Amino acid sequence: MHRRRSERGAATAELALGLPLVLAVTVGLVWLLAAASAQIRLVDAARESARSMARGDSESAARAVGSSIAPTGAAIDMELAGGRVTVTASAEVDGPGGLFDFLPGVTVRSRAVAVLEEA
Repeated sequence: MHRRRSERGAATAELALGLPLVLAVTVGLVWLLAAASAQIRLVDAARESARSMARGDSESAARAVGSSIAPTGAAIDMELAGGRVTVTASAEVDGPGGLFDFLPGVTVRSRAVAVLEEA
C-alpha cells in the first residue's frame, strides 16, 4: 500500500513563486502604456503646433498650443523655411522606478510639417 504525499500548500507555493513574475510583467506593460501615451500626445502636439503656425499664428502662440497638448517637460522646436514649418516635439519618459529603477527611461519624438497658408 502506497501512501500519497500530501499536496496541501502546493498551490500556495506556486502562487508565491509566480506572483513576482506577474507583478513584473504588469509593471512593464503599464510603463509601455505610459510611453505610448506620451508618443501619441507628442504626435498631436507637433501636428497642432505646425497647423497653428501654418495658419499664420505667432511662434509663441503655436508653441503654447503644442505645450498644452504635450507631456510635461516636452521640448518643442520650430523651423520655418521654404514656405513650410517643421515642428519637432520630444519628451523623456522615465523608467518604472521602484524595484525596476535599473530600467532606463526612453525619449519619444514626433515631427510634423505643414505648408504655410497664403494670407
